[in-house]
Amino acid sequence: MDLQNSTILITGGSSGIGLEMVKQLTEEGATIIITGRNLDALNKTKAQYPKVHIFQSDVSKQGDIEQLYKDVREQFPRLNIIVNNAGAMRLLNLQDSSIDLENITREININLTGTVQMVHQFLPHLLQQTTSAIVNVSSGIAFMPYSVAPIYSATKAGVRAYTQALRLQLQDTNVKVFEMIPPGVNTNLQNGWIVQPKPSQMMDVDKMVHVVVKSLKNDTLEMKPFMVNVLKTMSRIAPGMLMKYGHKEFEKFKAQSKTA
Repeated sequence: MDLQNSTILITGGSSGIGLEMVKQLTEEGATIIITGRNLDALNKTKAQYPKVHIFQSDVSKQGDIEQLYKDVREQFPRLNIIVNNAGAMRLLNLQDSSIDLENITREININLTGTVQMVHQFLPHLLQQTTSAIVNVSSGIAFMPYSVAPIYSATKAGVRAYTQALRLQLQDTNVKVFEMIPPGVNTNLQNGWIVQPKPSQMMDVDKMVHVVVKSLKNDTLEMKPFMVNVLKTMSRIAPGMLMKYGHKEFEKFKAQSKTA
């Protein structure tokens, strides 16, 4: 992809991986548009990167996506890349009956439904561009059921399956379909967790986004660092051991929740 001459829309662009993408893609000379629910965070990003264009929009709301498409298409007719980065991840005990039905599906609406609806809304426009791309963000957790974050785990497996199907359907078009597959990354996604991940097991966000930018330039459709390749291999040769190892985090979460 020619990033210098691209116009890129990033959902969830005011924090974490999205914010680091703003930094690195701005350095590449791309025109950057970001969305998010928090207007203060968007304005803070705009102050830090004055050339960035901001839109307050929630990917879990169909009406917001429809309005975003109308506004962006009118103001940025050369938009040619969308990055479905907005996401939420919670540690959950599925036996907790205090979580109501609307709350339990929150991550589905943001991570999976939001991605599908964004693609469906913007695809006709992307098909009209000379060269365009869709970047969907899954996770290394897509390769393993992660019991401490069960809804997140399910959504990221769903994003991966959807992205692969989308790529097959669009293989004879001008739209390239990328999948960003990060491992655990040091971002604000973990803020508020009772059980904090070990920093030594997490990847620095700038290094992850460096992989993404390099993959975009080289048209490498699966954007993943080495540790995700290891995880993918382990999920094939020793899936039971991998799930058992991951389940230890749930045991810690359950124990600490009782004392909180």
